[in-house]
Amino acid sequence: MTTPTGRDFAVVTGASSGIGYELARQFAENGFDLLLAAEDEGITQAAADLRRDGVNDVQAVQVDLATYDGVEELYAAIRAAGRPVDAIAINAGRGIGGDFTRQTDLSDELNVIDLNVRSTVHLAKRVLPDLVSRGAGRVLFTSSIASTMPGTYQAVYNASKSFVQSFAEALRNELKDTGVTVTSLMPGPTDTNFFDRAEMEDTKVGASKKDDPAQVAEQGFKALMKGEEKVVAGSLKTKVQGAASKVMPDSVKAQMHRKMAEPGSAE
Repeated sequence: MTTPTGRDFAVVTGASSGIGYELARQFAENGFDLLLAAEDEGITQAAADLRRDGVNDVQAVQVDLATYDGVEELYAAIRAAGRPVDAIAINAGRGIGGDFTRQTDLSDELNVIDLNVRSTVHLAKRVLPDLVSRGAGRVLFTSSIASTMPGTYQAVYNASKSFVQSFAEALRNELKDTGVTVTSLMPGPTDTNFFDRAEMEDTKVGASKKDDPAQVAEQGFKALMKGEEKVVAGSLKTKVQGAASKVMPDSVKAQMHRKMAEPGSAE
Protein backbone atom coordinates (compact mmCIF):
# COMPACT_ATOMS: atom_id res chain seq x y z
CA MET A 1 0.00 0.00 0.00
CA THR A 2 1.55 3.29 -1.07
CA THR A 3 1.17 6.51 0.89
CA PRO A 4 -0.04 9.94 -0.28
CA THR A 5 3.59 10.77 -1.06
CA GLY A 6 3.74 7.80 -3.39
CA ARG A 7 6.32 6.13 -1.17
CA ASP A 8 6.06 3.33 1.34
CA PHE A 9 6.84 4.00 5.00
CA ALA A 10 9.42 2.11 7.08
CA VAL A 11 10.44 2.30 10.73
CA VAL A 12 14.00 1.33 11.75
CA THR A 13 15.24 1.18 15.34
CA GLY A 14 18.88 1.38 16.35
CA ALA A 15 19.39 3.38 13.16
CA SER A 16 22.06 5.89 14.17
CA SER A 17 24.95 3.66 13.06
CA GLY A 18 26.02 0.15 12.11
CA ILE A 19 23.55 -2.36 10.73
CA GLY A 20 20.58 -0.18 11.66
CA TYR A 21 21.84 2.80 9.67
CA GLU A 22 22.66 0.59 6.70
CA LEU A 23 19.18 -0.96 6.85
CA ALA A 24 17.73 2.54 6.80
CA ARG A 25 19.85 3.35 3.77
CA GLN A 26 18.56 0.22 2.02
CA PHE A 27 14.99 1.31 2.63
CA ALA A 28 15.80 4.83 1.44
CA GLU A 29 17.44 3.64 -1.75
CA ASN A 30 14.42 1.46 -2.46
CA GLY A 31 11.80 4.16 -2.25
CA PHE A 32 10.71 4.29 1.39
CA ASP A 33 10.07 7.25 3.61
CA LEU A 34 11.55 6.66 7.05
CA LEU A 35 11.06 7.05 10.76
CA LEU A 36 14.36 6.35 12.50
CA ALA A 37 14.90 5.76 16.21
CA ALA A 38 17.91 5.44 18.51
CA GLU A 39 18.93 6.55 21.99
CA ASP A 40 21.92 8.68 20.96
CA GLU A 41 22.15 12.08 19.33
CA GLY A 42 23.64 10.47 16.22
CA ILE A 43 20.14 9.63 15.04
CA THR A 44 19.63 13.26 14.02
CA GLN A 45 22.74 13.21 11.85
CA ALA A 46 21.77 9.83 10.40
CA ALA A 47 18.43 11.25 9.30
CA ALA A 48 20.14 14.32 7.84
CA ASP A 49 22.57 12.15 5.87
CA LEU A 50 19.75 10.10 4.39
CA ARG A 51 17.80 13.23 3.47
CA ARG A 52 20.82 14.43 1.51
CA ASP A 53 20.78 11.12 -0.30
CA GLY A 54 17.41 12.07 -1.74
CA VAL A 55 14.78 10.61 0.57
CA ASN A 56 11.73 12.84 0.63
CA ASP A 57 10.72 12.29 4.23
CA VAL A 58 13.02 11.12 7.03
CA GLN A 59 12.03 11.65 10.64
CA ALA A 60 14.28 11.02 13.65
CA VAL A 61 13.15 10.15 17.16
CA GLN A 62 15.72 10.04 19.97
CA VAL A 63 14.34 7.58 22.53
CA ASP A 64 15.74 5.05 24.97
CA LEU A 65 13.99 1.86 23.92
CA ALA A 66 15.31 0.05 26.98
CA THR A 67 12.57 1.87 28.89
CA TYR A 68 8.80 1.40 28.74
CA ASP A 69 8.24 5.09 28.14
CA GLY A 70 10.78 5.12 25.33
CA VAL A 71 8.90 2.45 23.39
CA GLU A 72 5.60 4.21 24.01
CA GLU A 73 7.11 7.49 22.77
CA LEU A 74 8.29 5.81 19.57
CA TYR A 75 4.90 4.23 18.98
CA ALA A 76 3.24 7.61 19.52
CA ALA A 77 5.55 9.06 16.86
CA ILE A 78 4.61 6.23 14.50
CA ARG A 79 0.91 6.96 15.04
CA ALA A 80 1.49 10.70 14.70
CA ALA A 81 2.98 10.15 11.26
CA GLY A 82 -0.56 9.43 10.17
CA ARG A 83 0.33 6.74 7.69
CA PRO A 84 0.45 2.94 7.67
CA VAL A 85 3.71 1.15 8.43
CA ASP A 86 4.70 -0.90 5.40
CA ALA A 87 7.86 -2.30 7.00
CA ILE A 88 9.54 -2.21 10.37
CA ALA A 89 13.07 -3.28 11.27
CA ILE A 90 13.22 -3.97 15.01
CA ASN A 91 16.98 -3.77 15.15
CA ALA A 92 18.00 -1.93 18.33
CA GLY A 93 20.18 -4.03 20.59
CA ARG A 94 23.43 -4.20 22.52
CA GLY A 95 25.72 -6.74 24.14
CA ILE A 96 28.02 -7.15 27.08
CA GLY A 97 30.98 -9.47 27.46
CA GLY A 98 32.90 -10.87 30.39
CA ASP A 99 32.81 -13.41 33.19
CA PHE A 100 29.23 -13.50 34.50
CA THR A 101 30.14 -14.13 38.13
CA ARG A 102 33.20 -11.89 38.43
CA GLN A 103 33.27 -9.16 35.78
CA THR A 104 29.92 -8.09 34.42
CA ASP A 105 27.56 -5.70 36.13
CA LEU A 106 23.97 -6.67 36.87
CA SER A 107 22.59 -3.30 35.77
CA ASP A 108 24.32 -3.68 32.40
CA GLU A 109 22.94 -7.19 31.93
CA LEU A 110 19.42 -6.12 32.84
CA ASN A 111 19.76 -3.27 30.35
CA VAL A 112 20.69 -5.78 27.64
CA ILE A 113 17.55 -7.75 28.49
CA ASP A 114 15.41 -4.61 28.55
CA LEU A 115 16.63 -3.50 25.13
CA ASN A 116 17.10 -6.78 23.28
CA VAL A 117 14.13 -8.68 24.72
CA ARG A 118 11.63 -6.47 26.48
CA SER A 119 11.59 -3.61 23.96
CA THR A 120 11.39 -6.06 21.06
CA VAL A 121 8.26 -7.62 22.52
CA HIS A 122 6.80 -4.26 23.53
CA LEU A 123 7.26 -2.61 20.14
CA ALA A 124 6.04 -5.68 18.27
CA LYS A 125 2.95 -5.78 20.50
CA ARG A 126 2.14 -2.21 19.52
CA VAL A 127 2.92 -2.30 15.80
CA LEU A 128 2.03 -5.79 14.61
CA PRO A 129 -1.71 -5.60 15.36
CA ASP A 130 -1.88 -2.53 13.09
CA LEU A 131 -0.20 -4.47 10.28
CA VAL A 132 -2.47 -7.47 10.77
CA SER A 133 -5.58 -5.28 10.73
CA ARG A 134 -4.47 -3.96 7.33
CA GLY A 135 -3.53 -7.40 6.10
CA ALA A 136 -0.11 -6.23 4.89
CA GLY A 137 3.35 -5.44 6.18
CA ARG A 138 6.90 -6.69 6.57
CA VAL A 139 8.73 -7.19 9.87
CA LEU A 140 12.47 -7.69 10.28
CA PHE A 141 13.92 -8.75 13.62
CA THR A 142 17.68 -8.44 14.02
CA SER A 143 18.72 -11.66 15.72
CA SER A 144 22.24 -13.09 15.41
CA ILE A 145 24.06 -16.32 14.72
CA ALA A 146 24.81 -15.96 18.45
CA SER A 147 21.22 -17.13 18.94
CA THR A 148 22.27 -20.61 17.82
CA MET A 149 25.00 -21.19 20.42
CA PRO A 150 25.61 -20.90 24.16
CA GLY A 151 27.41 -17.61 24.72
CA THR A 152 30.31 -18.38 27.00
CA TYR A 153 31.49 -14.97 28.31
CA GLN A 154 28.47 -13.44 26.57
CA ALA A 155 25.88 -15.45 28.47
CA VAL A 156 23.15 -12.82 28.66
CA TYR A 157 23.63 -11.45 25.13
CA ASN A 158 23.42 -14.82 23.38
CA ALA A 159 20.44 -15.81 25.50
CA SER A 160 18.69 -12.57 24.54
CA LYS A 161 19.23 -13.28 20.86
CA SER A 162 17.98 -16.84 21.29
CA PHE A 163 14.79 -15.26 22.60
CA VAL A 164 14.54 -12.92 19.61
CA GLN A 165 15.10 -15.77 17.16
CA SER A 166 12.44 -17.99 18.75
CA PHE A 167 10.04 -15.04 19.04
CA ALA A 168 10.44 -14.14 15.37
CA GLU A 169 9.93 -17.70 14.14
CA ALA A 170 6.86 -18.16 16.33
CA LEU A 171 5.30 -14.92 15.12
CA ARG A 172 6.02 -15.83 11.52
CA ASN A 173 3.95 -18.97 11.92
CA GLU A 174 1.17 -17.18 13.79
CA LEU A 175 0.92 -14.56 11.06
CA LYS A 176 1.33 -16.83 8.03
CA ASP A 177 -2.23 -16.26 6.79
CA THR A 178 -2.48 -12.55 7.60
CA GLY A 179 -0.50 -10.93 4.77
CA VAL A 180 2.23 -9.92 7.24
CA THR A 181 5.67 -11.49 6.80
CA VAL A 182 8.29 -11.92 9.52
CA THR A 183 11.99 -12.29 8.72
CA SER A 184 14.93 -12.87 11.07
CA LEU A 185 18.28 -11.27 10.24
CA MET A 186 21.16 -13.29 11.69
CA PRO A 187 24.51 -11.50 11.30
CA GLY A 188 27.82 -12.73 12.61
CA PRO A 189 30.57 -10.45 13.99
CA THR A 190 30.08 -7.15 12.16
CA ASP A 191 32.21 -4.01 11.98
CA THR A 192 30.14 -1.75 14.23
CA ASN A 193 30.60 -0.20 17.67
CA PHE A 194 29.11 -3.35 19.24
CA PHE A 195 32.39 -4.75 20.55
CA ASP A 196 33.59 -1.41 21.91
CA ARG A 197 30.34 -0.87 23.80
CA ALA A 198 30.37 -4.48 25.03
CA GLU A 199 33.96 -4.02 26.31
CA MET A 200 35.15 -6.92 24.16
CA GLU A 201 37.97 -5.34 22.18
CA ASP A 202 40.50 -7.52 24.06
CA THR A 203 38.82 -10.73 22.87
CA LYS A 204 39.68 -12.83 19.84
CA VAL A 205 36.36 -12.05 18.19
CA GLY A 206 36.64 -8.37 19.08
CA ALA A 207 40.08 -8.08 17.48
CA SER A 208 39.29 -10.19 14.41
CA LYS A 209 38.21 -9.08 10.96
CA LYS A 210 34.48 -8.47 10.83
CA ASP A 211 31.75 -8.33 8.23
CA ASP A 212 30.70 -5.13 6.46
CA PRO A 213 27.44 -3.79 7.95
CA ALA A 214 26.37 -2.58 4.51
CA GLN A 215 26.63 -6.14 3.17
CA VAL A 216 24.72 -7.51 6.14
CA ALA A 217 21.97 -4.91 5.72
CA GLU A 218 21.66 -5.48 1.98
CA GLN A 219 21.23 -9.23 2.47
CA GLY A 220 18.74 -8.62 5.28
CA PHE A 221 16.72 -6.16 3.22
CA LYS A 222 16.54 -8.51 0.25
CA ALA A 223 15.39 -11.37 2.49
CA LEU A 224 12.75 -9.11 4.04
CA MET A 225 11.39 -8.02 0.68
CA LYS A 226 11.23 -11.63 -0.50
CA GLY A 227 9.38 -12.61 2.67
CA GLU A 228 12.01 -15.15 3.65
CA GLU A 229 12.01 -16.78 7.09
CA LYS A 230 15.59 -15.91 8.03
CA VAL A 231 18.97 -15.09 6.58
CA VAL A 232 22.46 -15.67 7.96
CA ALA A 233 23.98 -12.46 6.63
CA GLY A 234 27.50 -11.34 5.96
CA SER A 235 30.59 -13.02 4.54
CA LEU A 236 30.99 -16.59 3.36
CA LYS A 237 32.83 -17.33 6.61
CA THR A 238 29.78 -16.23 8.60
CA LYS A 239 27.43 -18.28 6.45
CA VAL A 240 29.62 -21.36 6.92
CA GLN A 241 29.66 -20.75 10.67
CA GLY A 242 25.88 -20.48 10.65
CA ALA A 243 25.53 -23.75 8.76
CA ALA A 244 27.99 -25.55 11.02
CA SER A 245 26.16 -24.45 14.15
CA LYS A 246 23.12 -26.45 13.06
CA VAL A 247 24.93 -29.75 13.50
CA MET A 248 27.39 -29.11 16.33
CA PRO A 249 26.54 -30.22 19.89
CA ASP A 250 25.88 -27.32 22.25
CA SER A 251 28.85 -28.31 24.41
CA VAL A 252 31.17 -27.93 21.43
CA LYS A 253 29.67 -24.61 20.46
CA ALA A 254 30.01 -23.35 24.03
CA GLN A 255 33.72 -24.22 24.03
CA MET A 256 34.23 -22.58 20.63
CA HIS A 257 32.50 -19.45 21.89
CA ARG A 258 34.74 -19.46 24.95
CA LYS A 259 37.83 -19.31 22.74
CA MET A 260 36.38 -16.37 20.79
CA ALA A 261 34.94 -14.32 23.65
CA GLU A 262 37.18 -15.00 26.66
CA PRO A 263 38.61 -11.75 28.03
CA GLY A 264 42.24 -11.34 26.99
CA SER A 265 42.01 -13.92 24.20
CA ALA A 266 43.03 -11.32 21.60
CA GLU A 267 46.59 -11.68 22.88
